[in-house]
Amino acid sequence: MSGTSIGPRVRALFGSSERSVAEAYRRLFVDVDVLVERLGSRVAAKRILDMGCGEGLLTERLARAYPEAHIIGIDITPRVGRLFAGDGSRVSFRQQTVESLSRESPGMFDLILVCDVLHHVPRPLRPGILDSVRRLLVPEGLVVVKEWERRYNLTHLLAYVSDRWLTGDRIRYERQEEWRRLLNEAFGADAIQEEFRLPPSSNNTVFFVRPG
Repeated sequence: MSGTSIGPRVRALFGSSERSVAEAYRRLFVDVDVLVERLGSRVAAKRILDMGCGEGLLTERLARAYPEAHIIGIDITPRVGRLFAGDGSRVSFRQQTVESLSRESPGMFDLILVCDVLHHVPRPLRPGILDSVRRLLVPEGLVVVKEWERRYNLTHLLAYVSDRWLTGDRIRYERQEEWRRLLNEAFGADAIQEEFRLPPSSNNTVFFVRPG
């Protein structure tokens, strides 16, 4: 899935300013605060999984929006959760795959976020990833998939170059209908409850999915 990544070396150059630079960089492409505010006002959850959480900046926002929830962030990077600065008593991070977690703790979560993860996963492996997500969900639980749509504009070009360069992954973005088809096949034809876009770019697409 990954090639040689220069991301850690680039981030290390910023020293104590790394967090503020990381936040500013993210805001160029997506406003995750809008997503978390929308979730917090509409979706109740007590056990949350942030899959592919990276260094924990989205997880930190989830912890603020859900002050009574227990949250686990997982990622395959050894730097998982490194920038998190929230309540560590109910938030934990693991360097772990979603497949191994689903074998250990099926039916554990009522809310699972999969944000900008799938385009890093080779297409043949995506169904298995989503099957593991489904097995981790409680009945009537919600999966939130945030992805980047392949649309030929300047923002998309910048996102691709940046993502490919920093991670070393062979990025595979999809069109909206292709993301939708993938989720329908994984969770059921009527599982997608809502779709919307996130600012500042219309390339950001979000699906609220409740498997039947």
